[in-house]
Amino acid sequence: MKPSVIFLDAVGTLFGVRGTVGEIYSHFAAQSGVQVDPKLLNQAFVESFFAAPKFAFPGVAPPDLPAQELLWWKAVAARAFQQVGAFSDFTDFDAFFQILFDHFATPEPWFVYPEVPQVLQKWQLQGIQLGVISNFDSRLHPVLTALELSDYFETVTSSTAVGSAKPDAQVFAAALAKHPVTANGVWHIGDSWQDDYQGAEQAGLRGVWLNRAGKSPPGPTHTEIADLSRLALTSEQ
Repeated sequence: MKPSVIFLDAVGTLFGVRGTVGEIYSHFAAQSGVQVDPKLLNQAFVESFFAAPKFAFPGVAPPDLPAQELLWWKAVAARAFQQVGAFSDFTDFDAFFQILFDHFATPEPWFVYPEVPQVLQKWQLQGIQLGVISNFDSRLHPVLTALELSDYFETVTSSTAVGSAKPDAQVFAAALAKHPVTANGVWHIGDSWQDDYQGAEQAGLRGVWLNRAGKSPPGPTHTEIADLSRLALTSEQ
């Protein structure tokens, strides 16, 4: 059956990073006089990111969230630069990272996957409500606007605003509460098998794993697609 609501993840699903995070970080580091190998830095970033606590701050008041988000990302970046032995080369890491952090709130480091606008428009014309569920922060709103994606979505739910991160069922419940529907007949699409597919299934939604890279699934998967256009016909049935 055609879903009443389709939720989508953000990074890796709607849009991705131009190049790698390591390349962007090393470029800005060079402007501060610090030379770092982008490949080594990217690997260090990935390890630091996945070693960090979940990106959610339960109990933090909304006005205080941006400061907490900045601190979380700064800690991830600092560990990455420490791992490659470059952290001590900065004369003012805080000032460097503020510039870097602000950069990711602009459209420059991002690109929209080619099929996304057309598919979103098609679903929208079919009367399907669209929403975003993302382990992102308050920068998600300006990024969606800058990438000309915000008009497709009725709701945007981020982990920091909810105080719970995917795959926790609480973030899916918070997104569902914004729509007059139950979990039955609602889909969630994302590129993370654990956070998006498995998290959605456990929360009672239909999970759809977006496997752009053609990876082997780490577990049983009922619905897997290579890009969003592969689901366009399914949504019409």
